[in-house]
Amino acid sequence: MSSAPSLGHQLLRRKPVDQLRAEAAQGVDGRPLRRTLGVWHLTMISVGATLGTGILVVLGTAVPLAGPAVWISFVLAGVAALLSALSYAEMAGAVPTSGSSYSYTYATMGEGIAWVCGWCLVLEYAVSVAAVAVGASEYVDETLRVFGLHLPTALSAPPGDGGVVNLPAAALVVIAMLVLLPGVKESAWVNTLMVLVKIALLVFFVVVAFSAFRAGNFEPLAPMGAAGVSAAASRLFFSYIGFDAASTAGEEAKDPRRDLPRAIIGSIALITALYILVAVAAIGARSWTSFSADEASLVRIVVDVTGQPVVALVFSIGAVIAIASVVLTVLYGQTRILLTMARDGLVPPVFGRVSRRTGTPVANTLIVGVVVAVVSALVPLGELADATSIGTLVAFALVNVSVIVLRRTQPDLERSYRVPIFPVVPVLGVLFCVYLAVTLGAGTWTAFGIWMLVGAVLYLAYGRRHSTVA
Repeated sequence: MSSAPSLGHQLLRRKPVDQLRAEAAQGVDGRPLRRTLGVWHLTMISVGATLGTGILVVLGTAVPLAGPAVWISFVLAGVAALLSALSYAEMAGAVPTSGSSYSYTYATMGEGIAWVCGWCLVLEYAVSVAAVAVGASEYVDETLRVFGLHLPTALSAPPGDGGVVNLPAAALVVIAMLVLLPGVKESAWVNTLMVLVKIALLVFFVVVAFSAFRAGNFEPLAPMGAAGVSAAASRLFFSYIGFDAASTAGEEAKDPRRDLPRAIIGSIALITALYILVAVAAIGARSWTSFSADEASLVRIVVDVTGQPVVALVFSIGAVIAIASVVLTVLYGQTRILLTMARDGLVPPVFGRVSRRTGTPVANTLIVGVVVAVVSALVPLGELADATSIGTLVAFALVNVSVIVLRRTQPDLERSYRVPIFPVVPVLGVLFCVYLAVTLGAGTWTAFGIWMLVGAVLYLAYGRRHSTVA
């Protein structure tokens, strides 16, 4: 009888790339996920999970930090995201599974780092869904205001913000959960329609805002200095987290090794360009000192410029649809991460069960949807956004390191895409992530430390004993 491996040995135990590919093809209990997604759907998943969050929800909290230079903050966050996106593209082409960066680190750095990455992804995905849903209540309120109605604070804000429960946020998560249950192909088409709506919405805003553009609004450019620009970039990095949702669709893509890199890189370029354009238009149309975290900033600008309440109604409804797209796709990504971790035995098997009828993890989706709905109803936006950013930055940094390790350990592995200027790009990706993480507040780091401590306890209590990788 062989003795159990030591903790140190188990933490360093890697999962071969060939095994990851084989498991993706076989599925759980011989039931693989259905491969129905092409490059268009994958790109829309990436755009849907990303575009809109920073502009529609977090912009109002970032402008007071950076002033008119908030567009530079978007550039910094976008560069950091693009560097990591290139590394994601290479890993997605080499290891096309639903595990995203969790699977990438399992193949390159071992079970211990994989668990850390997976636990960060739980923070990144689940908490970001809650954060985005919280922001939606502002636009629901703007929609009602056109009809002379108003959501009472008790039902539109969590306890930390003076309310009792954020009902619109919880309702949005539940609706997204119900859309995901029938199947990924059906929900992908719903998401595509919502993405087209949000792109049209932002283009409309840019046209309206530039009609009232004042160059004087950009003086002084950076009233809070470089520190303010960096702090805003760290918060706005939350706006870019969605692109990696495409990599969680590796087992439902028709040709993941070809299409995933294209979808990831194309989406991040489109998103960054739109973010910067909208930020410049917003500052040009409104003094930076009038932005605040407790209002739907873009709607206020549209109303001030046009003077037409009906425009605010259309814009607010479009904004809710745009935010719903983010909630839908990021919630999808969370369920696929947990499915892969369940396959490895690191989380309970209920998260890995695939329905014979729908070909989707139904129980997983229901559990995640209910938990996220409760969090979105009770926790304030600012705390959620910062917690999501730090989890994302750690995960992105680990993916950049994974590219370097896999190039060294398996240089002949077939890759459908290679990071340019290797190893400069992944090294810069790590450095950017570290730089942005350092600028986050001490409270965020404390919360992250507690989160990782809880994760370590869960791994020792359950994951280590049930791990299937031998």
